[in-house]
Amino acid sequence: MEIEIQDSEEMLTLSDIVFGKSLNEPLIHQVVTSYLSSRRKGSKSQKSRSEVSGSGKKPWRQKGTGRARAGSLRSPIWRSGGVTFAAKPKNYKQKINKKMYQGAIKSIFSELIRQNRVLIFNKFNIDSPKTKSLLNQLNIFKINNALIITHYINKNLSLAAKNLYYIDVINISQINPIKLITYQNIVVTIKAIKNIEEVFI
Repeated sequence: MEIEIQDSEEMLTLSDIVFGKSLNEPLIHQVVTSYLSSRRKGSKSQKSRSEVSGSGKKPWRQKGTGRARAGSLRSPIWRSGGVTFAAKPKNYKQKINKKMYQGAIKSIFSELIRQNRVLIFNKFNIDSPKTKSLLNQLNIFKINNALIITHYINKNLSLAAKNLYYIDVINISQINPIKLITYQNIVVTIKAIKNIEEVFI
């Protein structure tokens, strides 16, 4: 497979094993769902009668008072008592094996390339960490919404993109399915795309 390099007249050859996959929507859906679930924190927590503060003493004797029998101040039917079926933090993590995860990433990349949404550059950099510098660079190629992938942590690009909600900068170790499907375009350097190819081949 050959793809055009944006800042030159050359073409780049990419492996069909990684970037020539068919679109597998059920797999992508499963991987995205599991990824989002695994990021979820089950923080809800309530106290049962054994955890709530209060005396363990019987409030009054069992018989002879005329009142309803009671065994604990911490009973769920009492004010400030424990909760009957107290909710506890839940683990929402869903396991996805490596082969499925990589298959979803390959499928997403392949579909993005078919839609001409992957823009490859020899170099994509700016001289200073200024948002205006990044916008000027993007405007040259008419890029409005993009995920920029570099082969190393580029501080200038990262700082310049902080004020732009429609632009994000990551390196290849931070690639995930959510990032890939969120943005309109993927801007990637030749070194980065070759590293991605090596990882997923």
